Amino acid sequence: MRSRSEFSPESKSISRQRSTKRGRSRRSSLWLWVALPLVIWFGVRAVQIHFEQPDAILMLGGSKDREQFTAKFARQHPDLPIWISSGTPREYTEWVFSEAGVDLERLNLDYQAVDTVTNFTTLVDQLQQRGVRSVYLVTSDYHMQRARVIGEIVLGSRGIHLKTVSVPSATESEPAREPEPFIKVLRDGGRAILWVTTGHTGSTLAHWKDE
Repeated sequence: MRSRSEFSPESKSISRQRSTKRGRSRRSSLWLWVALPLVIWFGVRAVQIHFEQPDAILMLGGSKDREQFTAKFARQHPDLPIWISSGTPREYTEWVFSEAGVDLERLNLDYQAVDTVTNFTTLVDQLQQRGVRSVYLVTSDYHMQRARVIGEIVLGSRGIHLKTVSVPSATESEPAREPEPFIKVLRDGGRAILWVTTGHTGSTLAHWKDE
């Protein structure tokens, strides 16, 4: 026969606390079993990407410096095709790469993009069709954070990974430019997600916070 103390408010409170702790412990264990495989998978994938040799170069247009840098970079990777999204006029681009000793057959010049998001959305299907699994992403250092976020989303949606190669903005007479405001990274990251889910680039947002 149970004593009265077993039914006292204090004992009931202690019982509820123990029950709550057991529930929390079970939930914590469940989250651990769910999260651990994901952490391991992402960790393994990060190592694979680190050692993965990209099979193409993707340069985002925006300055002559990027093309001159990419031409020199391409010489160091003579077997990789090169995609340039909305760069300088074709004649100038071909001259830069020819002067650097790069075979112009490697060049794929595309002028569809009108902003950073469409730099990726206009080319991702071409890259996928050509069997590209990983790219060197080339753009200016101050632009790289935004470009990388967009690229991870858009290219990643097709199973294409990227390694970043930043073009220095500092010169002998000018200091390096500051990275772009994070609000622009968030804006275009959102536009990239919108494209993946709906096929629309959110062009009406392109000039919010100055494209």
